[in-house]
Amino acid sequence: MVNTMHARRHVARLIAVAAGALAAGALALPGAASAAPVSYSSGQLAAASDAVERTGVAGIAWHTDAATGRVVVTADSSVSDAALAKIRQSSGAVRIERTAGVFSPLLSAGAAIYGGSYRCSLGFNVVSGSTYYFLTAGHCGAVASTWYTNSSHATLIGSNVGYTFPGSDYALVRYSNTSLSHPGGFTVADAYVGENVTRTGSTTGTHTGKVTALNATVRYSGSPGGTVTGLIQTTVCAEGGDSGGPLYDGNKALGLTSGGSGNCTSGGTTFFQPARAAASHFGVTIY
Repeated sequence: MVNTMHARRHVARLIAVAAGALAAGALALPGAASAAPVSYSSGQLAAASDAVERTGVAGIAWHTDAATGRVVVTADSSVSDAALAKIRQSSGAVRIERTAGVFSPLLSAGAAIYGGSYRCSLGFNVVSGSTYYFLTAGHCGAVASTWYTNSSHATLIGSNVGYTFPGSDYALVRYSNTSLSHPGGFTVADAYVGENVTRTGSTTGTHTGKVTALNATVRYSGSPGGTVTGLIQTTVCAEGGDSGGPLYDGNKALGLTSGGSGNCTSGGTTFFQPARAAASHFGVTIY
């Protein structure tokens, strides 16, 4: 015969254990299933990207992450909570991440290639027929038309053939000083997510990092400001004056430094104009 009092105590213990497990979220009931994450179509993601663009919020960059099916928005430190709320309300397909510093074109007054009161960095040497040029950032071309090797403007390099900024961020400068050498050693290539890359600039020298996104759009704050599309997003640090410098992987020419946030002490997020798009736009060959 079963001891009734013992059975009641046993049942009470089972109920207590089950209740505790439910409170901790540790007990799965038979047939229960967690809600599946919302899946967005390519058309919905494109619409979400357009919606982010229409918010007009400055200090953000965004790209479509096909792996997670979300439009990833990276917001710099200048973006307010109210602006973030505006972005979130634009679409349910948006995921927001924060980064330190402020997104801006990396202009500065200082060393390397000098134009007016600014300095930038030479990107890749290029050629068309028997004429030699170099690529740099378009926002550099927007603020200076003639470039020199020193801040006193004593040694001429050459003048702009053309530039595009905003929208894209590239400029072409023709060598007019025949006494200057223009070595090569690169072949144009396309970056891929996860690639280990290197960047060189006149302010901070050489630094490395990884590609985190392709076809990113960034809306820069400050002057010159504006929205640039089709960029390579990376973890490589950069600072003012590094603009236009090369991004590469071995002898593969990948991009030109456009802008970003942070610095080479604390790190940051940096964007690059793909080198292939720049060379194609001007009809020149990276060598």
